[in-house]
Amino acid sequence: MERIVFLERNTVQANFRRPDFDHEWIEYGESLQDQVVDRLRGATIVISNKLALREADLARLPELSLIAIAATGFDCVDLDYCRARGITVSNVRGYAANSVSEHVLMLMLALRRNLVAYREDVQQGRWQQSKQFCLYTRTLHDLRGSTLGVIGYGAIGKAMARLAESIGMRVLISEHKHATVIRAGRTPFAETLKESDVVTLHCPLTGDSQDMFAHAEFEMMKRDALLINTARGGLVEVQALIEALQNGGIAGAAFDALREEPPREGSALLDLNLPNLIVTPHVAWASNEAMQALADQLIDNLEAFVRGQPRNLVT
Repeated sequence: MERIVFLERNTVQANFRRPDFDHEWIEYGESLQDQVVDRLRGATIVISNKLALREADLARLPELSLIAIAATGFDCVDLDYCRARGITVSNVRGYAANSVSEHVLMLMLALRRNLVAYREDVQQGRWQQSKQFCLYTRTLHDLRGSTLGVIGYGAIGKAMARLAESIGMRVLISEHKHATVIRAGRTPFAETLKESDVVTLHCPLTGDSQDMFAHAEFEMMKRDALLINTARGGLVEVQALIEALQNGGIAGAAFDALREEPPREGSALLDLNLPNLIVTPHVAWASNEAMQALADQLIDNLEAFVRGQPRNLVT
């Protein structure tokens, strides 16, 4: 019988059907990092989300055979140790393609139309004092006819490209940053930055992508361009972003992910209070529809593993 322990049940607000194999199901709404080992003793399968599962803890869990990540990102798991130990690691994929791409569209529209700044103007009474019927204090731009650079072309990147094209945007699919060969249909990374009016990030956080955007990358971008990051906070060097926003290096940015989540110790981005910066609390993925698709796919992963046909493997 499989012993399944769900460490972070409250991170997914959806119905998880029970797997169709003999099992014991134990779930915790939340778990602290120092509770991981005790809660996983005797477990053969763990369902996790953002808790770190590193060698020091995994080495104390000899019965563990499957880590089922209730997310796409897998940077919280020590994959090298899992490979060496023969622990299978799976994730869920594509479930949030619509949710994230729609969230990105919302952020692009809000920034291109200066939504936050105009809302502040109305709250401050500036429209009421206007000499004409409208209050035109901020520049407005259409998305149609502008260029979107997509960095990371998995399920979400593809959905984002389709959505952008549907509203008349030109789409550039970026090649990897340090690529020496440019694949058909891809645009060199530097060229993507130089030509795009909006750059959106949909790539995983790895050693190669850490701080992918720093001072040099912001200097390549148009001064009226936007950067949207709904992937991982570590993709962007924070101080470089702050300077680009404050000095007019780019026109604006929107982030749905920070380097530390939740930002209990604060974040320099949260202190800026700029109308051209929008921060949302890592919810781009979290539509009701996306969360249910995640739950269904995760149980499919468990059942496939027990049948001896593991799927969505990251090890």
